[in-house]
This record gives sequence, C-alpha cells and structure tokens, in this order.
Amino acid sequence: MSAPHDATFDRIVRGDVVTSDTVLADGFIAIREGRIAAIGQGEPPAARAVSDHRGKLVFPGLVDGHMHTSSAMGWAGIEHATRTAAAGGVTTVCDMPYDIPHPVTDAAIFREKVAVVNATAHVDVALYGTITKQGGTGAILGLAEAGASAFKLSTYEYDAVRFPRIDHIEMEKAFAFIAETGLMVAVHNEDQELVERLTEGALAAGRTDPIMHCRTRPPLAENLANVTIFELGLATGAHVHIAHSSLASGFDLAAIYRDRGMKASGEACIQYLCMTEEDLVRLGGKGKCNPPFRTAEEVERVWDRLLKGTVAYVSTDHAPWPIERKRHTDIFKCSAGLTGLQSFAPLMFTLLDERRLPITLMAKYCAEEPARYHGLLPKKGRIAIGADADLCVIERGVFTFDETMIVDRPECRWSPYHGREMRGRVAAAYLRGEMIWDGHRVLNAPGAGRFVPRQRS
Repeated sequence: MSAPHDATFDRIVRGDVVTSDTVLADGFIAIREGRIAAIGQGEPPAARAVSDHRGKLVFPGLVDGHMHTSSAMGWAGIEHATRTAAAGGVTTVCDMPYDIPHPVTDAAIFREKVAVVNATAHVDVALYGTITKQGGTGAILGLAEAGASAFKLSTYEYDAVRFPRIDHIEMEKAFAFIAETGLMVAVHNEDQELVERLTEGALAAGRTDPIMHCRTRPPLAENLANVTIFELGLATGAHVHIAHSSLASGFDLAAIYRDRGMKASGEACIQYLCMTEEDLVRLGGKGKCNPPFRTAEEVERVWDRLLKGTVAYVSTDHAPWPIERKRHTDIFKCSAGLTGLQSFAPLMFTLLDERRLPITLMAKYCAEEPARYHGLLPKKGRIAIGADADLCVIERGVFTFDETMIVDRPECRWSPYHGREMRGRVAAAYLRGEMIWDGHRVLNAPGAGRFVPRQRS
C-alpha cells in the first residue's frame, strides 16, 4: 500500500495487477484525478466508484511504439485507428509521420497534426517527426521542441514525397542534428538497390506469387541497411533504432554497436514473433508487410533475443490499408502493412501463454519499454504511483479472433490473425482512470485522447 486506507479515491480497479516484474494477486489500483494514487492487495480503500475485475488480469495500458494512422486516408484516419487501439487495450500510440498528403517534416505541420489528434483521438498519441528528401534537416530542432517522441527515416523509398529514401549524405547530416536533441531516430531498414534488382528479376520471370515477396526482400537486404545506419550513428552520436527487425541478426548487430559505445537498438513487431513464410503463402496480400515474414527457425531466434533482453520493445507496425489494396493476385501490387492494434494485447498474451513464459513480459515489452524509448515515462507505460491510470484488463479463456469485430472503418475490418485461437481477450480498458472499452464497445468520444509530448523530465 502506498496511501492510507482512509483516503477517498475517484475509482478503484480490482484484479490481479500485472507489472513488468510481478503479479499482485487480488490487487487493486486506486485512482485520483486520472492518475494512480495507490496500489495494494486485499481489501481496497473507499472510492466513489469500484470496477471489479477480480479473476482477470490488469496490465498497464499498452504503448504501441510504431503504427500508422494516416498513410491510407490522411489525418481522418487518426480517429478510426485510435478506436481500434482502445478496443485492443492500447492506450497510447506512437504514430509515424508518413501521412497523406504530406509527411510531418516541420513544426508547423506537427502542430496541425497535434490539433487533429486533440480533436479526434480516442487514446493518447505521441508523434514521430521526419525530414524531406533533401534540405529538411534545418527543421529537426523545431520538431523536437514541438514535442516529437522520435524521428523516422528510411533507407527505402515508397514515395518520393510521403515516404522517401534518405541518401547517406543527407542521413549523416540528419543524424548529427538529431543527436543534439537526444531523441531516438528509427530507420526503415531495407537496401533499395538489392530489393529493386531482385524484384525486376522476379517480374521478368513472371513470378508474382506471394512467396516472391520474401525472396525479393531477403535477410541480406535488412543486414546491409542495418550496418549502414549503425555506422552513420556511430559517426554522429545519434541513437539509431531499427524500426522493425525481422531477424535476430539485427538485434545482435545493435548489441555489437552498443558495446562500441553507441546508442543502438531495435524493435520486434509482433508478427515476427509468430508469422512465417508459410503464413504469407496462405494469406497472400493480407500477410504482406515490410520486412516480410521469415522462416519458423528465424521466429525462434527472434524469441531467443527477446528473452535475452536484446530487443528494445515489441510493436505492431499497424497500417490499416483498405482490403481492396490487399487482394491483388500479383503480390507486388498489394500494399504492404498489417492491421494489428485490436489484436495486439490478446495475441501477445496468447504467445506468452503458449510458450509458458511470464506474462510480466507483456507489461515490460509492450508498455514500459516503448514508453521509455519514446520518453513517455513516468507518465505512460507503468502501473506506478503518479502515472496516468491507463489500464488493459485481460480475461483468460479460449476465444477466436474475428476480424468482423474490428471497430475501424468497414473496409479496414480485416486481420492476418482472423480465426486464430486466443487465450485471452480485452475485457476492459481505461484511459486516465475512465473506462474507454467495456469488452464490447468503445465508450469515449473522439477527442478524449490527447497528444502526449515527450516528457522533458
């Protein structure tokens, strides 16, 4: 107990409380003015309201350190993506800057996006910044001052304006500026020349079947890009972060550069902990993401690195493309990206349960660590005194994930995990002490979520 029993609180949430290092059986969380004011076990103190989740698990609200609300339809997508986050027990999202029609490349655009977040979001939102293809490094300090949680650059070009490749000279210059801010710079890590040549060869051979997505983006494409970005980071003093490593070697390489005194890290998207090349063949376009799924053996190697502590955190890389952009029989014509916010908590809980691993790992790698890397501690990511009372309640059981229950726009109600058996479901979610998901409905209105700047403290 961290407060006297005779205190009066706004709300008590009861259940088995899960932190990054322990489970408090028959626990409670006492909330005052949207923040956690006390944590304990047994009979709770008095409160104006009690949410009784005894028999269920109360996690910190998840923090998704990597997702895209606005790549498909612009800032209007913020409302819909954050609705699915609320339904998935994800109470803070870190949104990528590659928006339609223009990316977040200066403080003025950043502030416009903040206003849209504050008007339309259902959960709290941190924001990445980025730079233009050429000549944009002068805007970096302004983006940091506006509250960006991190930067994102790419070694691969999807669009010359929205999602450009930053060449080595410009990237070195950008890293040097970003190093001054102390923020992390995440990098999309695929070698463009290799991928383009292999894709040209596949098209010339008439091979457009799903497995060719893996064959044209082999491990070598990631490894080449990883070495490049870490060497640039070593030269500039920037904290360089692999935005999504599908390979154990990415985490190994980050560890090597850390041993050389550099700030180097990498995240694993949840799909790289469970999906394989065979799943891509089965799913077709619905399983296409970049980097692609790898072999079952590589999945095991990524788990090994997670358990050894060399993975920074686990994210979704949620990218809600309309289903029509995932149905083409030519895999190269399908958009790359998966939906994953509403499935994040039940899937991660299931993967840990299937492997008989501690459920505390979900609190650590899907809440506390992404909050740490994005500078959102102590406000977000933990069940701790003074933190925002953001909570995700998991009910154990056997459930089947049904994509038709996704609370996004109708054309985005699809999932690569449709039909998968889950060992838990999100029974409730709380944002700053208010229930926003009751297991069936999103309860809060657009604008209840807020922009969360990087915490200066």
